[in-house]
Amino acid sequence: QLQLVESGGGLVQPGGSLRLSCAASEFTLNDYAVGWFRQAPGKERDRVSCINSSGSITYYVSSVSGRFTISRDNAKNRVYLQMDSLKPEDTAVYYCAADCLSGDGPDYWGQGTQVTVSS
Repeated sequence: QLQLVESGGGLVQPGGSLRLSCAASEFTLNDYAVGWFRQAPGKERDRVSCINSSGSITYYVSSVSGRFTISRDNAKNRVYLQMDSLKPEDTAVYYCAADCLSGDGPDYWGQGTQVTVSS
C-alpha cells in the first residue's frame, strides 16, 4: 500500500507553534506536489497548503497565510508544515496528500495527525 505518514501533531496553546512532517511509506514524494489538508469536527476537509515538486511554488488558504509555511526537503523525502501563531480554529486532523495541485485531487493520503490548539 502506498501511503503518506504524518507526524508532529499534538496539543499546543494559542499562539504556539508546531511543525508537521510528511513522509512516504513506499515511494518518493519528490515527483509530486504535496500538500496539507485539515478536517475539523463537523466541517469539510479543506486544502490548507501545497507545494510543487521543486518547491518553487506554494499555495496557502487565506486563513493561514502569514502563519503557516510549507517546505520540502527532497533529499530527505520530506515535506513540512511549520505552523506558527496557532489559533483554536486551527484545531483539526491534518492530512498530508500527494498530487495536491491536480484538478482531480490528491492521489495519496496519510492517516492524519491531530492538532489541538487550546488553553
